[in-house]
Amino acid sequence: MTLTKRVIPCLDVDNGRVVKGMHFKSIKDAGDPVLLAEKYSQEGADELVFLDITASEQQRETIKSLVQKVAQVIDIPFTVGGGVKTLQDARDILLSGADKVAINTGAVKNPEIITKLMGIFGKQCVVIAMDVRRNYELKEDRHIFTSDSKKFWFEVYIYGGKTPTNLDAIEWAKEVERRGAGEILLTSIDMDGTKEGYDIQLIKEIVNAVNIPVVASGGCGKPKHMLDVFLQTNVDAALAASIFHYKTHSVDRVKEYLKENGVPVRL
Repeated sequence: MTLTKRVIPCLDVDNGRVVKGMHFKSIKDAGDPVLLAEKYSQEGADELVFLDITASEQQRETIKSLVQKVAQVIDIPFTVGGGVKTLQDARDILLSGADKVAINTGAVKNPEIITKLMGIFGKQCVVIAMDVRRNYELKEDRHIFTSDSKKFWFEVYIYGGKTPTNLDAIEWAKEVERRGAGEILLTSIDMDGTKEGYDIQLIKEIVNAVNIPVVASGGCGKPKHMLDVFLQTNVDAALAASIFHYKTHSVDRVKEYLKENGVPVRL
């Protein structure tokens, strides 16, 4: 039985509205999260990801009431992240109707929380979001890669992609798996919002470093990009925002296109 690949629309929410930016900046409005969630669920999305993109930065809790409203209109698994720092934050999100909780800044600041979350809610509920950017200032003890004859390493960022951590992404991925994460949501800050395709090199390296599912994110501008990431890496799922929000492509059509081109998906 071949495992089907998952197609996941992402709702980046800021002040109650779905937004889309570029390289995590220059944000513009893309609609109502409840209406979009319902639409994607009806179109056959495998899962949804809801990220309250300014929660960590502004040090406030995720908008629980909005999560509850979204949970009421969909019948597919639903991951929520943004501002998760404590076990209580995670409990609030899961009790509001989410199936999984995504955590980035909170896990980097306090890695023990990963194991605690797994112990209480189960591994399947714990998603580690990794926002990663190429760093061309080479350092020792880093996994060094080359592209266009330039050398770099992959660095983890926190606080909505604004703050570098000095953490090597490959090593951090291995550590979160070791501590009990059930899945990695991997976003390339370099490709975010560019609509030029996923960072295949980054995704390939992380997928090869861990045994837990990885969701590719950042850069999808057309269905071909999704096809490329599934054919060129062993990633489990691909996430996209722009191509779905602005009615460029519907989820069901994208999945049909993937299936026509040899990618196993659930129609």
